[in-house]
Amino acid sequence: MSKQTYRVCFCFHRRFRLAVTEAPAEIKDLFSQYSENGIMNADRLRNFLIEVQKQEKATESEAQAIIDQLRHIHRKGLNLEAFFKYLFSDSNLPFQSQTVHHDMNAPLSHYFIYTGHNSYLTGNQLSSDCSDVPIKEALERGVRVIELDLWPNAAKDNVDVLHGRTLTTPVELLKCLKCIKEHAFTASEYPVVITLEDHLTPDLQAKVAHMVTQTFEDILFTPGPESLKEFPSPESLKRRIIISTKPPKEYLEAKEVKENENDPQKGKELGDEAAWGEEVTHQKSMPVSDDKHDLDEEDHNEEEDLDCGDTKSQQHEAPEYKRLITIHAGKPKGGLQECFKVDPDKVRRLSLSEQQLEKAVATYGKEIVRFTQRNILRVYPKGTRIDSSNYNPLIGWTHGAQMVAFNMQGHGRSLWLMQGMFRANGGCGYVKKPDFLLKTDPPNEVFDPKVKLSVKKTLKVTVYMGEGWYYDFRHTHFDAYSPPDFYARVGIAGVSADTVMKKTKTLEDNWVPTWNEEFEFPLTVPELALLRIEVHEYDMSEKDDFGGQTCIPVSELRSGIRAVPLHNEKGEKYPSVKLLMRFEYF
Repeated sequence: MSKQTYRVCFCFHRRFRLAVTEAPAEIKDLFSQYSENGIMNADRLRNFLIEVQKQEKATESEAQAIIDQLRHIHRKGLNLEAFFKYLFSDSNLPFQSQTVHHDMNAPLSHYFIYTGHNSYLTGNQLSSDCSDVPIKEALERGVRVIELDLWPNAAKDNVDVLHGRTLTTPVELLKCLKCIKEHAFTASEYPVVITLEDHLTPDLQAKVAHMVTQTFEDILFTPGPESLKEFPSPESLKRRIIISTKPPKEYLEAKEVKENENDPQKGKELGDEAAWGEEVTHQKSMPVSDDKHDLDEEDHNEEEDLDCGDTKSQQHEAPEYKRLITIHAGKPKGGLQECFKVDPDKVRRLSLSEQQLEKAVATYGKEIVRFTQRNILRVYPKGTRIDSSNYNPLIGWTHGAQMVAFNMQGHGRSLWLMQGMFRANGGCGYVKKPDFLLKTDPPNEVFDPKVKLSVKKTLKVTVYMGEGWYYDFRHTHFDAYSPPDFYARVGIAGVSADTVMKKTKTLEDNWVPTWNEEFEFPLTVPELALLRIEVHEYDMSEKDDFGGQTCIPVSELRSGIRAVPLHNEKGEKYPSVKLLMRFEYF
């Protein structure tokens, strides 16, 4: 071992021993209760795992394996330092399972699916570069739905991917397709859906069909000539690529950039949020005055689907292109009420903007839930989010929307919720919807998110302490001349009745803050609740500094004392920063 490595290890060990001295009294008391003469052997550790950690099936051999991992600290068992190190270790994370554990044999419509919006953009929606790099990064994070906007190239003889009617620079479609093939199943074996928003002539649609079939070959799933009566399951589509788009339509010439999209003042209004994003609140639904107008008000956007009954458009279709489509997109003629009608003989995808959804849920909340039991609802950001910000995903999820499409290249609290939701089920990109969103009997009874329900369970959260900033941040990052002043924010994102944020006291001048504070969260719909955790550093003269965040689905939380890793603004896990917390249900 080099002298430098020795010094780093010695510093780490010394700092950790200092952290042990600051351990909350409850942790020390538990160690005393489950140890003898200052040592916790395998039998006593097993009792701790069963009684405190609620790991009812824990065995003595599993307890011995934990002791063996920390034998370098004490040979005969766990002393207080080893016990404390175990509690902070990666073998004591808060997730019930880090593998796929949901039933994956139901139709695709029974799952929330990790969905990207304009997946090819490197930055803002107006002038950033288009590239295959953000597609690769999204797939490596477990995103399962990639969106590509297709336009003719300058010579009108090939296909580019770009955000139409903006100043974004294009990338070749073939490059994007090859990137998807190479990285589709890096993070998950479950199917990747490519949503195509095409603005192509029939001859270019035929060219797209050739590119897609040649690139993906036998991993491309094609449903056959008949419309699907029910979507296949994620399990049956493992390592397959699926195409979702509207039926082929007439070529639309690209237009000038719309004035309202190129308004610098509008962009400034959207960009003036805090570095970690605006606070997420459960938005109230907007009233519906004229649902036909609400549906049509954004039809000039390239996001919109064509009416399914537009036979004139279908006369220009490329048949080989149409045969690729597994998930057909489209809006029926008429208003919102027609949109949510369920056809027992076929399934489809409907796309709504975040604004359209907010208006629709005011009147048609139960109809939306019923629609999403068989069909797929995709929600996308409103067109004025040129800074690639996002919206509250809970509005879509509480109504059963499977594809809540997000700008993955952005950051902020809304995106943290999205990342948190899809840490569930082993991070495979598919999360089974709660049973109450899928319940069909009796026929007229479906979940109504507007109805306030009684409390099902209460989550008690104890925030003991934090550790790791000393190693992962420059020592002058928070304050130039003194240790940081940390506080934690803990709360719930879920249905309106459950949504809340609370805050610990601020601890001055301490790299290892020990808050030792308890919070209780009554939950009416725990199945849709996400535990939100943030740490900030108080700054009297400027905006508080960011110190880490994470979101965890309540349904995935293990009871007991757990080490909770924190992530940066982009959602990347810090090497060392963790909170020691306790989770209890009653």
